[in-house]
Amino acid sequence: MILTTFKRITRTGFVSFWRNGFLSFAAIVVITLSLLTLGGLIFAGAFGRSLLEQVKSQVDINVYFALAAPEADILTLQQEVNSLAEVSTTTYISREQTMSDFQAKWKDNTLIMQGLQELGANPFPASLNIKAKDPGQYGGIARYLENKNPTDSSGTPIIDKINYEENKLVIDRLNRIIPTVEQTGTILAIVFALVAAIVIFNTIRLITYTVRDELAVMKLVGASNVYVRGPLVVAGIMYGVVSALITLVILAAAAYWSDALILRVAGVDVAQNFSFAINVFSRYFSTNFTELFSVIMGAGIILGGLSSYIAARRYLRV
Repeated sequence: MILTTFKRITRTGFVSFWRNGFLSFAAIVVITLSLLTLGGLIFAGAFGRSLLEQVKSQVDINVYFALAAPEADILTLQQEVNSLAEVSTTTYISREQTMSDFQAKWKDNTLIMQGLQELGANPFPASLNIKAKDPGQYGGIARYLENKNPTDSSGTPIIDKINYEENKLVIDRLNRIIPTVEQTGTILAIVFALVAAIVIFNTIRLITYTVRDELAVMKLVGASNVYVRGPLVVAGIMYGVVSALITLVILAAAAYWSDALILRVAGVDVAQNFSFAINVFSRYFSTNFTELFSVIMGAGIILGGLSSYIAARRYLRV
């Protein structure tokens, strides 16, 4: 008996969905916009996290030494830094190596090479590149170097500059920007969800009005409240399911074509410098499809079904 009633309610709901084509289309469009906003929010969060991790992975501390700093003192400082528990690796780059790398990079630029020759001396300082085991440990390493303030035998400081603060500024800004973007996306998703709920409410009200004679006959022959309201809820769930499928197709297309769009807008050279961004959307969509499908489909069913249920209870006080 219960199974038979469920089949009849479901079949009637499907008929209502197809019979009220224009109203169903309007509800699907608005729910799809809501789900697209939710999907865009998820993608924005994934991109922001990928960007932040990429920046953090490239962050380091570069210690630039005074031109007159003795190499022996620099190597001694390197050994001390290596002994710190927070440090992963250090790389010492001598003045000569820096000069050689610069000449190799700009060998085809006659103006720069002539200017370098006119200087007559090596203008580049030695440097020490420091990689921490965790990005959050750079602050402690920088403070260690600042407090130590190593000097040579004459008491002259050998460190000229530490560039940690510049990298820290980039990370801090990203940590502020990404949550702001996510919060803005959340607000938009809520707004679209409210609009979708209003449209579904009006859709159910119009459907109720168009079939009011049929509903009256159903009540006269003894139909229960569940049987009268159930088809409208089923139609609402269908709105959500169809909207979710459309949303997933659009998100898949956006994820797939994002690589070509980035290459076209940014250019191949720029895109190569930000290679992490080239496949972040397509990779996220493919690796997290099950989770994304569950979230989008679940949100669509809840939005469509719950809105229809509330509207049916309000407009069908039977």
